[in-house]
Amino acid sequence: MSKLTLNEEALRRRTFAIIAHPDAGKTTLTEHILLAGGAIRAAGAVRARGENRRTQSDWMKIEKERGISVSASVMTFEHAGADGVAKMFNLLDTPGHEDFSEDTYRTLTAADCAIMVLDAAKGIEPQTLKLFEVCRLRDIPIITFINKLDREAQDPMALLDEIASKLQLDPAPIWWPAQSGNRLRGMVQMGTGLFQPYARKPAGSAEDVPHPDALPLSEAQSYFEEGEHAELMEAAELVEGGYPAFDRQAFLEGHMTPVLWGSALRHFGIDELLAAIGDWAPPPKIMKALKAAPAGTRNAAEPVPTTIAPGTDEVTGFVFKVQANMDPNHRDRIAMFRMASGSFKRGMKLKVQNTGKQLSVNAPIMFFASDRELAEDAYAGDVIGIPNHGVLRVGDSLSESGMIRFAGLPNFAPEILQRVRVKDPLKAKHLKKALDGLAEEGVTQLFRPELGSDFIVGAVGQLQFEVMADRLGEEYGLEVIFEPSPFAEARWIAPTADATKADVEDFMSKYRGQMATDIDDDPVFLAKSSWETGYVGERFPKVAFTKTKERG
Repeated sequence: MSKLTLNEEALRRRTFAIIAHPDAGKTTLTEHILLAGGAIRAAGAVRARGENRRTQSDWMKIEKERGISVSASVMTFEHAGADGVAKMFNLLDTPGHEDFSEDTYRTLTAADCAIMVLDAAKGIEPQTLKLFEVCRLRDIPIITFINKLDREAQDPMALLDEIASKLQLDPAPIWWPAQSGNRLRGMVQMGTGLFQPYARKPAGSAEDVPHPDALPLSEAQSYFEEGEHAELMEAAELVEGGYPAFDRQAFLEGHMTPVLWGSALRHFGIDELLAAIGDWAPPPKIMKALKAAPAGTRNAAEPVPTTIAPGTDEVTGFVFKVQANMDPNHRDRIAMFRMASGSFKRGMKLKVQNTGKQLSVNAPIMFFASDRELAEDAYAGDVIGIPNHGVLRVGDSLSESGMIRFAGLPNFAPEILQRVRVKDPLKAKHLKKALDGLAEEGVTQLFRPELGSDFIVGAVGQLQFEVMADRLGEEYGLEVIFEPSPFAEARWIAPTADATKADVEDFMSKYRGQMATDIDDDPVFLAKSSWETGYVGERFPKVAFTKTKERG
């Protein structure tokens, strides 16, 4: 039982996501943050043996084989900073590959801060820019970590200028690098003049070499070749005079980003990054919501806007991700529940706002990627897993009263549609169940045509189909074939403001061969081309064809 108040427990939470373009080193950075926080003893494998070698946050077979992250995962650990105050960190690792942008988008709804990882040689890349825009839409403050200093990098000032011009953010350098690649000497802290030396790994050595202790830059001449020390001292003066000092309020408002540097692979700059997250990342914030009558209530009044403070007594929160088969031996289905307020205790009863269903949460899970342990309690900012059998979906709001509803999470129209069938016709029923289960996770979408027996799967990118085929084989024992679909676009349909349900039914009767339903049984129009979508939209002005659908 915590002796702290609800507000005090919330104030020590740091819930943050890591965003980056593929290959910027995001997963390696995740490992080394866990290492710096004392959550693991060796990065990269948790150094496993031979072929079992893997990173802690990548737990799917396809992730281990390809070395990419394709599913968001959650890692929780406690760590005391230099001030001695123990903080609870909830690290949300997200896929970097653009084919999994929906998963990343939803995960960012649960984050209070984002760590933007840039490759020091490449700067801001396309996927980084897209993810940044999502953060900006959600007012998520950003800490920038420029990675891979152990390799040859761009000019540091050019990188900061790119942040300022492309992201419209004021970069505030917290540390400044002394060279890069084979010439990397270390980095100096702005304002204090503290120098952190860098130790290169000896050629041919498999063991990491610890970096020397920090010392004043004025006493660090032994780490430099002739002329380099004076150059760094001069550069530090120029940087301090040319860039704004860090202002936490400007950072929280989204106008400024503190910039740190390092090498995740060499565990350089990681302790400094973890300290910055603990000191500057915001605790859980006040969230906007609607207070509605419980589901099923007759003549209920319209929901009224309200705000939920982290210190509110009632337990409230929302589901931002559903993950099936994290433990293949148990065919589990876990809803990742981000708490917005209250003090959760194991065994509590929570109600789903939009269905009115009540859940007894007897086996809540605290995550460590695919590893887990029972969560006895949790507070605002924490992410707990709620085992359930199809009761909870992405976007569901849960609370003790069942009256609180947070903004729903959108589904986006897929960019690729393919037919799927199982090689063994006797397993057709198993395929339906497996596709339903994967669609409930919200990463891919499943459409059932009104005519015909083949299922149509929609996804943002081609890699999603490869992952789905792999998971259907590994988790369900189903060998499937994906084939081209005759359809190019999917649009949800509904009556416009001045129309009736009959207008939609009239349209559906005329286009029966191109109608389908999604996993919620909502009607979907499958178009053969974008031209057809526009043409049909003009012919039926009282039908709305939408690219997004919000659940929650």
